[in-house]
Amino acid sequence: MRRRLPGPSITVRHDAPRCAARTTAKLPTKPDVLSSLSRYTGSLVRRAQQRHVAIWLSEVSTEITSVQFAALAVLQQPSGINQRQLGDELDLDRSTIADLVARMVRNGLIKRSDDPDDKRSNVLSLTAAGKKQFATLRPRVDGLERILTAALTSQESVELRRLLSVMLSERAWGDCSE
Repeated sequence: MRRRLPGPSITVRHDAPRCAARTTAKLPTKPDVLSSLSRYTGSLVRRAQQRHVAIWLSEVSTEITSVQFAALAVLQQPSGINQRQLGDELDLDRSTIADLVARMVRNGLIKRSDDPDDKRSNVLSLTAAGKKQFATLRPRVDGLERILTAALTSQESVELRRLLSVMLSERAWGDCSE
């Protein structure tokens, strides 16, 4: 069985009962076009993100985004954190984290409580529904990881995550004002 996913030419095939979904993407047919695009890291990262989103929608959830799942994962920790700390952990700016938290509160996934140490701040924590949603999605997200890295060895998967982490680190950004 083949399902067409939204986005750029990505199909998820569910034709082997013993394995999870495999993805195929239509690649440019001209070798010079492919090689010219694949030499740009940004193009490859964008295409990988498109594949991630398509698989997420197919295999994980159409209601909870990967960013919302990441927030649930961070808030799974026993000690509550405030909105600024959650934004820092997820690398989101103030307005984006404010919208994310408001949406998740509205959907009953997280709650705000007064911070006993700082009356100007709220502590965020998971609701029972948020804990249940996290528990439901966790195995699906693990499956998504297997699908995304199916063409890689376990060592290559570790190396890919390491390299992406370096790209996203403070070291890589340095002083961007120059």
